[in-house]
Amino acid sequence: MYSINVTFMFKLLFLIFNLIFNMQQADFMGLLRTILIFLIVYYSFRFLARIFAPILLKKVVGNMQEKAQQKHKQTHNSSTKEGETIIDKKPNSNTQGNNSVGEYVDFEEID
Repeated sequence: MYSINVTFMFKLLFLIFNLIFNMQQADFMGLLRTILIFLIVYYSFRFLARIFAPILLKKVVGNMQEKAQQKHKQTHNSSTKEGETIIDKKPNSNTQGNNSVGEYVDFEEID
């Protein structure tokens, strides 16, 4: 898929390390160095995303498929026979809510 030259990667890492940790005064070269660092990080991220994003997506989709298949098997392989009806009853609750919201107060408008 991608051929990565190991020596090139080491040289690139060495260059980034030197660019980041060699502190100098703010000047035009410093600005160019900062822009270069941003570009290197940006393109490195894009390159790595192209490699690892499909792998991660396949793994996530595979996990979701397995979960969906397990749920389907659980509902399909239930203990009920075809045509049988199951009625689940709600448990009796002894707690009753207070139906009165409050006292109605008739307000008069003052001019």
